[in-house]
Amino acid sequence: MSKKKDRLRRQLAYFERNLPFGARTLHALGRRENRLYRIPLGLLLVIGGVIGFLPVLGFWMLPLGLLLLSIDIPALQGIVSAVIIWARRRLSIWHRRWQAWRSR
Repeated sequence: MSKKKDRLRRQLAYFERNLPFGARTLHALGRRENRLYRIPLGLLLVIGGVIGFLPVLGFWMLPLGLLLLSIDIPALQGIVSAVIIWARRRLSIWHRRWQAWRSR
């Protein structure tokens, strides 16, 4: 397995451990035999995210679609895993600041 794919797998495993409401779905979509479902779903989510300014759709669909597509497209794996790591670090910093502010 390549280094980028391994890093992406670790990020997906983190989501499976820490998001109990979506762990089963994420695990099922990540399996090799579900590639026929994953690619069209990822494309639909990306398209829906691009036109997320419409009332029913949302911008949340874009990162989720890219995450699904990155499982099968090696060119996206490094970028998506780097963005996930960056976002996790940012959230951790914000959470620590929030806790410090609340404890005053």
